[in-house]
Amino acid sequence: MGWLSRFVVAVAFLAVGVIFSPETFGSDAGNDLGKLGPALKLAHLLCFATAWGTALWVTFIGGIIMFKHLPRHMFGNLQSKMFPAYFALVGVSCSISLASFGYLHPWKTASTTEKYQLGFLASSFAFNLANLLVFTPMTIQMMKQRHKVEKEANIGDEIGWTKNQEVAKVNPKLAAMNKKFGMIHGLSSLANIMSFGGLAMHSWYLAGKLNL
Repeated sequence: MGWLSRFVVAVAFLAVGVIFSPETFGSDAGNDLGKLGPALKLAHLLCFATAWGTALWVTFIGGIIMFKHLPRHMFGNLQSKMFPAYFALVGVSCSISLASFGYLHPWKTASTTEKYQLGFLASSFAFNLANLLVFTPMTIQMMKQRHKVEKEANIGDEIGWTKNQEVAKVNPKLAAMNKKFGMIHGLSSLANIMSFGGLAMHSWYLAGKLNL
């Protein structure tokens, strides 16, 4: 486990502690947070915005642009470096956002709506953690193995999947690797979308709190 993964896990435990044991930090539901309140709200807002913006860009814009304009192997190698950092950043941001929201709204005194928001933030973090610790390492390992097979077939420097699909028709090994890679990558993409969905639900909640 790399240092980024360890850091994310550590922040996760901190977030859980803040949500369920706010008295550890000298606070309870009835106390006025005073000067701490605005700081917690700022931390929540900035970290949520970071997670939301990063997820939006990587999921729907940046990744698609790179895929359409970079050779496949170059694209894959770049993604293998970017994804761990991406999931770590979103995971840490979700943790801090979750912890600050949990501190402001302790579980025992939180309303039903606030508990739902804690759930959405927690699910976003959990899906990111699954990607960081499970799916991404598996995807990268499988990608490197497939790159090796593709290089033996003199493909991978093109843009798009056409040559891969053509070679896979007559190469059972590559076809099997494509199937396994597609399954793992599909689970990673699903987890990423679920995480984005949790953030989207919380954005609706925050929008309802704005007085413009």
